[in-house]
Amino acid sequence: MVLLRLGSEITVKGKNRHRFEQVLADHVRKALRPFERVVVQHTYGRLYVMLNEHPYEEVAAALRDVFGLVSFSPVKKAEAELDAIRDTALAVFRANKGPKSTFKVTVKRGWKQFPHNSMEMNHQVASHVLRETPELKVDIRNPDVELRVDIQQGAAYVYCDVEQGAGGFPYGANGKALLLLSGGIDSPVAGWLGMRKGLTLEAVHFHSYPFTSEQAKEKVVTLSKRLLHYTNGKFKLHLVPFTDIQTSFAQAGQERLIITLMRRAMLRITEMIAERESAHAIVTGDSLGQVASQTLGSMNVIGRATDLPLLRPLVMMDKVDIIRIAEQIGTYETSILPYEDCCTLFVPKSPTTNPNLESVEKAEATIDNLDEMIALAVKNTVTVVLKQDEAEKKAAETAEDRWF
Repeated sequence: MVLLRLGSEITVKGKNRHRFEQVLADHVRKALRPFERVVVQHTYGRLYVMLNEHPYEEVAAALRDVFGLVSFSPVKKAEAELDAIRDTALAVFRANKGPKSTFKVTVKRGWKQFPHNSMEMNHQVASHVLRETPELKVDIRNPDVELRVDIQQGAAYVYCDVEQGAGGFPYGANGKALLLLSGGIDSPVAGWLGMRKGLTLEAVHFHSYPFTSEQAKEKVVTLSKRLLHYTNGKFKLHLVPFTDIQTSFAQAGQERLIITLMRRAMLRITEMIAERESAHAIVTGDSLGQVASQTLGSMNVIGRATDLPLLRPLVMMDKVDIIRIAEQIGTYETSILPYEDCCTLFVPKSPTTNPNLESVEKAEATIDNLDEMIALAVKNTVTVVLKQDEAEKKAAETAEDRWF
């Protein structure tokens, strides 16, 4: 019998740990739903997936993007009995396809009533393998093969290969936040990192029709579809009309402050949507020093527009690292398409990098009906609900056709 052994890096204890593990088990079952004969068994700190003749590689591919899984392995099940464990370990070692001139054995005894302790089992298993393959050598520091045995009540699980999973926390285990999603490289990566930390995310995108195009809208929908892949099957995209507000800022005679004013208005709108959607934080793609609005002074003044926690997963990351993750998660090629979003409009030649809060608030006070325009933007926001089983359909056809 072949199974998968799944490890979850959940460091919390007590009732919270059990809850997180249960959420993870649910996500694994959902990811494996296309495999009709697969059976998932949940024990403390472990999930065992019985393949029942489904190909391992196909099942593994479905598991690689499940947040909360640190690792998984193809394993062979044996009776929790010394001779059975030794024979199974030898079979697993011989089946390993990599170099195997040296090896070590690591036994974990989850079932404490097993008659031999871990050190004794290390010796028992290793000596049996050495007797059958005398050309082998033991290397406990840097072996070609590490033969692992996990002894539980009623069964032992033997394996060599360990594949790294997505890690993090199960999606949705740590609350709900809104992601400011532009059409650029950074914000989808910030969203992915937020999801990996267990956040349920909904995206907020600001558009300025007719200054932004239909292609810019489709670009954001495509990015949202990609983020949908990492969710529990549903992803909301809130499309906020920003034309009137942005035009008012452009006409206010505060050219150097226009980016700061825009960002603050976006946060105020997002905070109001968050209250409506029962979200408790805002995730942004800010990376320290990358552009004028992301200097420490700018982030300080912009962030004061909201009382919600601002989560900035990229804040200390270099651009090359952000691009690497974007390529890994499949958003980079879409993000670099040359369609402008509202964040690239009306950009001054010399924006301020260290705005003064008092001056910014005075500039906002000169904008006629700014509060009313913000409230109207929230009211006229269109929400598109993307679903996993409809991900191949054109998203615009699933929603009301009044994007702008």
